[in-house]
Parts: sequence; structure tokens; C-alpha cells
Amino acid sequence: MNNMSCDLETGICGVNEETSNELINFNNQSKKVTLYYFTDPICSHCWALEPVLNRFLIQYGHYFNFKTVLGGLLPGWNGFSDRSNGIQKPADVADHWREVGIHSRMPIDGTLWHDNPIQSSYPATRVFQVIQDQTPAKAHDFLRQTREAVFAFNKNVGDNQVLTDIVNQIGLDGERVIQTASEDRAYELMEEDFDLTKSFGVSGFPTVIIVNEDNTGIKVVGAQKLEAFVSALSKVLGDTPVPAEIPTLQNWVDKNSWCYFSKEIETMYDLSKESVSSFVKQSLNLDQYHVHEILGEMYIKKK
Repeated sequence: MNNMSCDLETGICGVNEETSNELINFNNQSKKVTLYYFTDPICSHCWALEPVLNRFLIQYGHYFNFKTVLGGLLPGWNGFSDRSNGIQKPADVADHWREVGIHSRMPIDGTLWHDNPIQSSYPATRVFQVIQDQTPAKAHDFLRQTREAVFAFNKNVGDNQVLTDIVNQIGLDGERVIQTASEDRAYELMEEDFDLTKSFGVSGFPTVIIVNEDNTGIKVVGAQKLEAFVSALSKVLGDTPVPAEIPTLQNWVDKNSWCYFSKEIETMYDLSKESVSSFVKQSLNLDQYHVHEILGEMYIKKK
């Protein structure tokens, strides 16, 4: 994908030619309500969307099948360009990532672009494809922890050892999965996702497309607010969706081995930044959780 753009106002990583909330006919797709989430492991605006996406899936996920599609943001640096942000080489990404982090308050370090730059998002993409193919219940966990590693903790997720460690952390055999990700089947799965991305006309990430039983869909592009996704779902369903109950903080945190950042807690429970600390103390037995701060943002994680 050449002539890329990452825009703070639209919240899109990609070619900024997308429109949102438009009715689209997808007669070649399966006849069921499906949400397609087009993304990439190193898409900064996808990381910025995590708080809203988490809540949307928890409250409205019972209305649709959820399918993650990795579209291939960075095949390599040969020919890559994001002129709108002055990005022509890896080091140019650092300031942009920090800007997205400050704007979204999802912590992004980004200094690895100076001393240990990612050469391609494809290695992490193929690992995801292998896990999704062989152990689908672990795929979302891998993608989430890959994003934590690269954005918050400044790890090069193009490196096989880093990817091996992440796969081990989610309870799979890292060495075996990484080896499988170098084989033909992983490349075939990756290309299938790229073909699906093209067939839907997606050129920027994140993009969400919800397709209903009549094969009519709505596209929502960029790191938008929760209301945009609820509105799109309502139009696709032809009815007002009823949200599920939000779990307690303890139940939510105990469900996954992720880090839960302040912005995510704020978004899930409609809190101000200033009230998060007291809410956490009231909701959790802190002897069972780590409470840390990174890049000025608090986060919690189950011990």
C-alpha cells in the first residue's frame, strides 16, 4: 500500500479515501450478520480504537459474528510513503506514533523506530493467521498482546524472538507456531486476508464493515466513537440493538491476561480520568493485581 496516510482527525491508517456509514451491497458474502474488522498489528489508530472496540464487542457482540481481517499495512520500506505525516523512513514514524498516543491516551512509546525499527508487519500477520487457523480462540489474545508489546512496551514485533515470547505468553508453543508461520500455508492464509480486504474496497485501517442477512452492509472507517458503531449496527439490523450488561471490573480483568489501561477503563465504565484510581481501588482486591504506570498512564494487570 503506497502513499499511505495516518490522520489524527479521521483516525485512519491508510489511503484516506474512505467514507463512513454508507450502505453497501455485498451479495457475494455469506448470508448472516457478520462484523469484519480490517486491521493490522502495527496500526496506531487501531490501538487507539481498542477502548471503544472492547466495549462495543462486550455490549453488542451478541448481534454478530466477529471476523478479524489483517490487511497488510507495512509489507516493507521499499516504496512505502506517508507524505501527509512526512514519513519516508522508519525513524519518521516515532513522532507520529507519539502524537497518536497523546491524542488517544492509549500509550505509545515509538522510540524503537530510531534504534530497532520494524521492517514489516507481515511476520506478525502470518503468526496471527496460523493461530487463527489452528487455535482460533487464542487469535484475538495474540493480536492484543502484540499491540501491547509494540505500542506500550516498545518491542519489535517483526522479530521472531519477540513473537515467540508473545505466543508462549498466551499458552501456545511459540517455536512451533513461528516455524509454521514461515511455511507456505501461512503465506496463503495471509494472501486470503489481503484478497478479502481488496474485495471489500478497504484501503485504510481500522475499518469495520457490518453485513446483514440481506447482504447489505455499512462501513465505519477510523477510530470513531462508540455511537458511530452502534448507529451502524442499528441500520444494518433495521432495529435498535439492546446492549448487554457491562461486566464488573474484576470479571473483565480476570477474563484476559492483558494490561488494562486507564483509557480503556474510562471508556468501559463512563469514568473521568481522575476517578479511575478510586474506582479501581473500590472494585478490586489490589493484592491480586499489579498497578503500574507507563508514559503517564495507569494500567492494571492480573498477577
